[in-house]
Amino acid sequence: MPTLLPHQHDTPYAAAAVHDGVVWTCGQVPVKPDGSTPADLGDQVRVALDNLERVLHDAGASLATLLKLTVYLADLDEFDAYNSAYLARLSAVPLPPRTTVEVARFRGAKRIEIDAVAAIRPN
Repeated sequence: MPTLLPHQHDTPYAAAAVHDGVVWTCGQVPVKPDGSTPADLGDQVRVALDNLERVLHDAGASLATLLKLTVYLADLDEFDAYNSAYLARLSAVPLPPRTTVEVARFRGAKRIEIDAVAAIRPN
């Protein structure tokens, strides 16, 4: 059976599931701890990846153990800005396989969501 990690916010779903040395995260959005969302897409990328890093850490993984990322963008015309911030934020780790798709109707000011699969760090 998987281990479900609770979300830090009051949500009806888990932040991540861990099973057989692998963690699957829920989508991480660019919401800061104070509840705000940055306006700039580059800042949104950094905040979403910061949130992802926190969930991975809580599950025993890290950005360095990423196996796969799926990125949902509100507008693929912003791919270059997103990709630049993504590459800068992940410059210290091996870049995992990644899928980036355009989706519609994010709530509020959000323009990105990122989910991941990562390996648990060996002890």
